[in-house]
Amino acid sequence: MRIAVAGGTGTVGRHVVDVARERGHEVVVLTRSQGVDLVAGTGVAAALEGVDAVIDTANANATGAEAATRFFTTVTRTLLAAEQTAGVGHHVALSIVGVDRAPYGYYAGKLAQEEAVAAGAVPFTILRATQFHEFAEQMLGMLSFAGLHLAPRIPSQPVAAREVGERLVLLAEQGPAGRSVDFAGPQREDIGDMVRRLARARGLRGPVVPISLPGKQFAAMRRGEALPGPDAVLATQSFEAWLAEHAARVTA
Repeated sequence: MRIAVAGGTGTVGRHVVDVARERGHEVVVLTRSQGVDLVAGTGVAAALEGVDAVIDTANANATGAEAATRFFTTVTRTLLAAEQTAGVGHHVALSIVGVDRAPYGYYAGKLAQEEAVAAGAVPFTILRATQFHEFAEQMLGMLSFAGLHLAPRIPSQPVAAREVGERLVLLAEQGPAGRSVDFAGPQREDIGDMVRRLARARGLRGPVVPISLPGKQFAAMRRGEALPGPDAVLATQSFEAWLAEHAARVTA
């Protein structure tokens, strides 16, 4: 297959690219460095010529509902229009478990993305995944100040980004399925505890302080709205295993 990957240099997208190539697929990475702008739409149609499936893992730094919605709907409609012109037969979109139960801020944008995909003319698959193990790393980077590390108290069932990439490629190979079964990690964790363990594994000094982040989205997440249901497909790598692997890479 010829697979195009939007967001192919990001947290999940780079794994999608690696996995697809490992499985013998030809990969087109949709990046600005290759003359492709997913927001402006330039270069997209040409890049999708001869493509069988598009996997969209594009991401935005926007956290507000309006900005996130604008980004995700713009990128999705740009991709779908170019896919229809190029005859692409399958659009695979990565979303998040709980976007319909906590439709605030960034999650509102992801829900709008899902709706745009479902309303489009291209056959599709939508995969909702839980937070990644790498989310703890993002939180540690964003919430550390002068030796103080804030750790948001949020229940999660985190999954390795690599395994999400593997799942997305598998779904692309299998053909359009609409809403796929949710995908989650093997066990429940608390993101605050994940941040604490990551800080210690890195040898960072200073206190790790549990906090409750403000806003409706985080309140919904604290209620467990971003946790998977009993029918979710479970990945295999635990956060502890990911952490050991990560610490080994850092100290190597």
